[in-house]
Amino acid sequence: MIRLLLNILWFIMGGWISGLLWLLAGAVLAITIVGLPYTAAAWRIAGFAFWPFGKEIVSREIVTGKHDLGTGPLGFLLNVIWFILGGWYIALSHLLIAAAEAVTIIGIPFAIKDFQLAIIALAPIGREVVVVRR
Repeated sequence: MIRLLLNILWFIMGGWISGLLWLLAGAVLAITIVGLPYTAAAWRIAGFAFWPFGKEIVSREIVTGKHDLGTGPLGFLLNVIWFILGGWYIALSHLLIAAAEAVTIIGIPFAIKDFQLAIIALAPIGREVVVVRR
């Protein structure tokens, strides 16, 4: 019940904007052809940005139990390119928002989720969003 309440508050207070921007980024990346490897990652992040409570970001290797292109050297190279071309400033924006949210006690759970968005914005390739069952 708490997760639902937090997700609703998150969505109303700006999660919908964050999610839409990540969807738009994925669409722009898909149009460029060169950005296709990043499209799925941006859309995964969008799903997390819309409704983050009850979800965690983990390495895809943990989920599948094996290496794939995204968790190996190619994924590392794609993450380096992503970081240089845009990941660092997207992560910085999420960190600044997290700092503003952390000022109040009520904002701390939201700051934690924005911090997680900042981490995945740095290197999204080879990561997966999973639902936490507790």
